[in-house]
Amino acid sequence: MRDIQAIQDELVEEFAMFDDWMSRYEQVIDLGRQLPQFEEQWKTEENRIHGCQSQVWLNMEMRGEKLHIDGTSDASIVLGLVAIVLRVYSDQKPQDILDAKPNFIADIGFTDHLSPTRSNGLHAMLRAIYQRAGSFL
Repeated sequence: MRDIQAIQDELVEEFAMFDDWMSRYEQVIDLGRQLPQFEEQWKTEENRIHGCQSQVWLNMEMRGEKLHIDGTSDASIVLGLVAIVLRVYSDQKPQDILDAKPNFIADIGFTDHLSPTRSNGLHAMLRAIYQRAGSFL
């Protein structure tokens, strides 16, 4: 499994190929469409991410030594952000998750180009993942 920084670097490289933000948003939406089906039974209050304007759920469970994360949202751009977060953090060791800085957010340009509500939602997802990773140590 590639380490978190290598995955972040790969994402930054992928997004750098797009000249404008409309193309980048289309890429975000496409990534969301590629997520595997999220089980209805996982749509619980415990899995719901608070702080997002849209509805977001993350189901997190340990599989061996790694934290596996499934996620979904009812909004297409946010679903793409879920896909990106899962790509970076799912199936990684909890300590590696806690040690990794989410550099991809600024490096891709999300810091400057996401609306405040989407940015808050992205940070709420990260907080939830870091908290869950910490609980498994």
